Amino acid sequence: MKKRKLGGSMEVSSIGLGCMGLTFAYGPATERHQAITLIRKAFEHGVTFFDTAEAYGPFLNEELVGEALQPFRKEVVIATKFGFPQGIPANGLDSRPERIREVADAALKRLRTEVIDLFYQHRVDPDVPIEDVAGAVKDLIERGKVRYFGLSEAGAQTIRRAHKVQPVAALQSEYSLWWREPEKEVLPTLEELGIGFVPFSPLGRGFLTGAISKDTQFDSNDFRNNLPRFSAENRESNQVLVDLLAEFANEMKLTPAQIALAWILAQKPWIVPIPGTTKLLRLEENLGAASVELAAEDLRHLDVTLLKMDIRGARYPESQLKRVGR
Repeated sequence: MKKRKLGGSMEVSSIGLGCMGLTFAYGPATERHQAITLIRKAFEHGVTFFDTAEAYGPFLNEELVGEALQPFRKEVVIATKFGFPQGIPANGLDSRPERIREVADAALKRLRTEVIDLFYQHRVDPDVPIEDVAGAVKDLIERGKVRYFGLSEAGAQTIRRAHKVQPVAALQSEYSLWWREPEKEVLPTLEELGIGFVPFSPLGRGFLTGAISKDTQFDSNDFRNNLPRFSAENRESNQVLVDLLAEFANEMKLTPAQIALAWILAQKPWIVPIPGTTKLLRLEENLGAASVELAAEDLRHLDVTLLKMDIRGARYPESQLKRVGR
């Protein structure tokens, strides 16, 4: 698989693997052996960038990723995150320097490694100056426990302030054909500062694959049940976007998911999406997008058509929207 660079020097596969869904958010956790097999298959297909967090379980996901990647640890880049009390998002936010140090030490053990390649602040904590957060990670970098510093769902001004204390290698935020808000302020800021961008949910939490309709029934523990954009009414309204992708994909003998990922890859050479999946067939389908190059005419057609669409529904409930874009 082709490689890309984040933050100027961190080289990773052009598509990574978001591991969250293997243990968290989308219903029952994937059976452990099956999950390990999927992660290792991703590596066999050329993936060298794996994303996890203490909050995905909590802790189970880091343990899973650590075990799966241990045989080829030196050949991959592992990203994890800090920022929630006890690793539980519902408990609020906690990015105090002492907590960041605690999370780093615990994550090193769970990931079975001597260094965390990329350490993100999971959400901006309004009670802790971002300069203090960046300083704490800078200290971890100087002590050899962390290689690179990252932010997640941070706004342009927060990114600038953090970057002055410790260079930010990557920002992870939601970005896809149906959520393009980062294009307004965030992407120009990242380009100016030389920071990489790691879009999560590049397939719209599965909606852009075409596998979800207004009649889809999610597992009772699936967090999409609580997302306004995934109400049956909004799914029905937003189906027009999936229909467009399906039509476009059929013409190119690809899948909607591959078009959605190829579109992201075409935006900037320093963007690395991290689609997640629990299925080997979907994994292979997603990774196939790395070799798809959309022509300028195709990209213009998609953009012009998308601008005419009214995507319905907020991506988070009101309480969670307060945590993003700070």
